[in-house]
Amino acid sequence: MTKRGFVTSTDYENPYRPLPVRAFNFIGRTRRNLGRPGSLAIEALVDAARRKARLTDLGDDGHLHALEMLVRSINDEAELTATGRLIQKSRLTRALVHRLRIEELLRRHPEIHDIDLGTIIMITGLQRTGTTIMHRLLNSNPDIRGVSGVEALEPVPAGNVEAHGTRASKLRAVLAQRTISYLSPQFMAVHPVDPNEPEEDVMLLDLNFMSQAPEATMHVPTYSRWLEEQDHTQTYEYFRKILQVLCWQRPGRCWVLKTPHHMEYLNVFLKVFPGATVVQTHRDPRKALPSFCSMVAHGRAIFSDHVDPKEIARHWCRKTHRMVELTLQTRAEADPGRFVDVSYYDLIKDPMTQLHRIHGQAGIDFGSEAMRKAEQYTNAHPQNRFGKHAYRLGDFGLNEDMIEEYFSGYREKHAIPFE
Repeated sequence: MTKRGFVTSTDYENPYRPLPVRAFNFIGRTRRNLGRPGSLAIEALVDAARRKARLTDLGDDGHLHALEMLVRSINDEAELTATGRLIQKSRLTRALVHRLRIEELLRRHPEIHDIDLGTIIMITGLQRTGTTIMHRLLNSNPDIRGVSGVEALEPVPAGNVEAHGTRASKLRAVLAQRTISYLSPQFMAVHPVDPNEPEEDVMLLDLNFMSQAPEATMHVPTYSRWLEEQDHTQTYEYFRKILQVLCWQRPGRCWVLKTPHHMEYLNVFLKVFPGATVVQTHRDPRKALPSFCSMVAHGRAIFSDHVDPKEIARHWCRKTHRMVELTLQTRAEADPGRFVDVSYYDLIKDPMTQLHRIHGQAGIDFGSEAMRKAEQYTNAHPQNRFGKHAYRLGDFGLNEDMIEEYFSGYREKHAIPFE
């Protein structure tokens, strides 16, 4: 684990590798040179998942076509190391296993479809604008339920589709966190991962193989372009179904959801969750964008030896601009009373005031116990506790004028100060 005072590297093209990982990747390169590419194959992934789960029904909502597009892009473009291929193979197989368990649970308990999720607060905003701290502060309220790290990694526990959480699930979540720490100690300084904290909804959207997660962790431009052209209604309907499954296992009257991904498809989210209160966070794009590009570079380095900071910046400048524009369009046509705008700077300076505002807008009581828990969380989780995240615009071929060209309208709309 990295420590307070540690500063992350900006040498993105030469990522850290533990010795055993370097050796494993060397073996993988040797095998490729001998004509054994080790490409991912959908049929093998599906067969492995069905054997593991001992189930056959994956549902029928277009997910296999999405998986096909993703696998093709990974094989053709991502340039994964042997470690990267192994992790992606495991990740995709487990996603299919989760789908199998979810379908089986719904078959046995069709009443899950009728569960009312209750009050929903959804946090979104560009990456690195305070969405994570806001998410965890709201989740600290005992009356508000998030998607835990354990649930995100294993929505239906292994071995018994009717189990309400298992020790094995928690151990797997801890192992996943430690694996990330081992493969990329610096990533924990950029984005601390804790199985006891709420996780991003994007991990559940991933079960339909239609999320921003692949393009944030791999070079998959063909998949990314395809994803932008799709109707995401079925993906969000499946997401709602997963939340109902989670609510059946661990009931809650109020939910807090969160992921920047929702900005890109906010119109679909509002259609599927018509009563939700949307919290949008805002921060100077000159700070948020290079911070996120750095996070992407550290993340991609876990899976590939080929990390191009300038390509990452080109991709995510366009992508985040698209997210901002689509959100502005959706909000222009929606009820303004459904939205709460939160400045990153106000959140850091006085989080309790922002929590009061959000609770009031959503109609949730923010009493003394909720305030005590939020203050307790803030005191226990200081910034930079895993190290300081270093990043610079120039590392990604960016400058302040380029950022303003993309985001000046957004800055003006939300009165975002220069940091």
